[in-house]
Amino acid sequence: MPQSRAVVPTPHASRYLQQLCKHWAHRFDTTFTDSDGRIALPLGETRLKASTDALTIDLTAEDAANLSGLRDVVVRHVDRFAFRETLRYEWTEAAPGAREAKEPSQ
Repeated sequence: MPQSRAVVPTPHASRYLQQLCKHWAHRFDTTFTDSDGRIALPLGETRLKASTDALTIDLTAEDAANLSGLRDVVVRHVDRFAFRETLRYEWTEAAPGAREAKEPSQ
């Protein structure tokens, strides 16, 4: 499954994490604390982690098209909550299976 990650510098990471999770909690399977969140959307799964200076967003989807759509939806919503600042998203992508252990060749 394709995966993507962005580490978004902001001192308001916990606030945005909680707002996003609360926003989607009425429609999707959502769990969160002030520092971690998980949202199961139809396009894929979003995992969030807040630190004092950044919001880390990890996305996983069934295919590249869903991953692209999921990224767009998440960014639009976080930007809506962060209207007082301009956030920078620098996405890195992992190839399917890149995080799985590979068997040693003999």
